Amino acid sequence: MTAPDHRTGQRTPLDAVPGTSAPLRGALAEAGYPDLESLDGADYATLKALHGVGARGLERLQAALLEKGLSFSGTIPAPRGNGVTVTAGHTGVVASDIKTKPTNVSPAEYIETLDTPRRVEHGRLLLELFTRVTGAEPVMWGPSMIGYGETHYVSAAGREGDWFHVGFSPRKAKLSFYGLTSHPGYEQQLQRLGKHTVGASCLYVNKPEDIDLAVLEEMLTDAWNAQPQGC
Repeated sequence: MTAPDHRTGQRTPLDAVPGTSAPLRGALAEAGYPDLESLDGADYATLKALHGVGARGLERLQAALLEKGLSFSGTIPAPRGNGVTVTAGHTGVVASDIKTKPTNVSPAEYIETLDTPRRVEHGRLLLELFTRVTGAEPVMWGPSMIGYGETHYVSAAGREGDWFHVGFSPRKAKLSFYGLTSHPGYEQQLQRLGKHTVGASCLYVNKPEDIDLAVLEEMLTDAWNAQPQGC
């Protein structure tokens, strides 16, 4: 089971995620998922098959997981159109329930604390690549995401938040890439990338050896130069 949120030392109740219904929460609790963090790595299709669990609720939970640098596993549908507007720069206007924010932790120092020497090497490689291509300073977001650039989003319902333009997270299960699957031509680039999965507009890779790093650099360059879309 996933460890508690390292920012607070506490877990996030499912009813703290806006838009989650009582039947959804009940079904997940009965299946052994009492809180948001316990859903990290859970298979999307398995959850979707539970009675009382729907696509919209899972979409909201996946969005909340992503804000913590976590995610479901398996094939995750892209979010349905929701009228989100993303612009460059931060405004400082952030919904009160959004907890993932920039920290003062050094990304380079964080990478040196990863749980295996293999992931440390992966983290060093990606930190060099992202920093070189973007020319921006890396910033830690929450406990495990490394972001570059600044964006601000506003949903159709008026929910707002600051985010980064592109980024990555060297998680134990998979390497997660943010902001690389919305620019023009990314679908064709994915065909040349190598072994990967895509879910909720984010890209997941088991290890750098599984992909063509030149194609990843091409995607990163195009995404960085495109209008920010977020993840």
